[in-house]
Amino acid sequence: MKEPNLITIRVWGDYACFTRPEMKVERVSYPICTPSAARGILEAIYWEPQMYYVIDSIHVIKKGRWFNFRRNEVTAIVSLKEAQSCMMGRTPVKYISAGGGAPDAAQRNMLALMDVEYLITADVRPSKLHDATRFNLKKYLGEIERRATKGKCCHRPALGCREFAADFEWVSDLQTTLETRAADVRANQNDKDWRKIWPEEDLGLMLYDVFDVDQRKEGFRWFTEEELERARPDKESEEMKTPKSKKKKLSNSSFPLFEGKTITPRASFFHAKIEESRMDCHPDRVNILPPRGKEVLDVSSSFI
Repeated sequence: MKEPNLITIRVWGDYACFTRPEMKVERVSYPICTPSAARGILEAIYWEPQMYYVIDSIHVIKKGRWFNFRRNEVTAIVSLKEAQSCMMGRTPVKYISAGGGAPDAAQRNMLALMDVEYLITADVRPSKLHDATRFNLKKYLGEIERRATKGKCCHRPALGCREFAADFEWVSDLQTTLETRAADVRANQNDKDWRKIWPEEDLGLMLYDVFDVDQRKEGFRWFTEEELERARPDKESEEMKTPKSKKKKLSNSSFPLFEGKTITPRASFFHAKIEESRMDCHPDRVNILPPRGKEVLDVSSSFI
């Protein structure tokens, strides 16, 4: 029986690259979508501070084919001050060239995937900012279904790299869609059992996420202008009673602009395994490394 807060989204695309972090310069993709990339796809469709996604599993419909290509990438960084100066007309506009032989370009190889398709199943959970009197998790589930059904998104989902756009659709019945899509994709193959296409494989250490699940449950939300205006009189009355030497410190530290918790990016890894074209990603069922403490995982020595 399907749990009420579990959702499934079908995603596919012509190209994908889920970059391995141990590769320094040349991009090399994982053979399957990572949980962090799957979470980014779902958050591109719909996200609110009062909820967060926990990836449950990823089913593989199209494993994809490896392909290698070389392209020109930009090494220069656009400065915000220079952009503002160009907008004001103070300095001439400076263009960043990425063509062959350009001073701002660097040629790099990429080992990516071609023609992939996945079924992403995720657990929608309320964060600590969730207020049952104001918010309802069922409304969020309904909004996710409506947006995914109509093809709406906050920004275009991507398969790893932002330039590899992903198409998506809502899946109401996981098992039926799994069998139907597998039969359609592999109709021209002699092997009728689609589960033998990727029966079992140990993928080793894989990036799980750069944001910890336990920290994401805290939620994060900027205060609105109305909330800041309501809090401003209290702040001004407090500053009137404060010496001038402490006013600057008071204005910077005692008046928050957001609620929730900011998260410091910190990569975590897990032991990825494929069983019957499915990768289990739920944090309650897989061992995520490093542990919840302050230990740092030495990734370079883990792949030797």
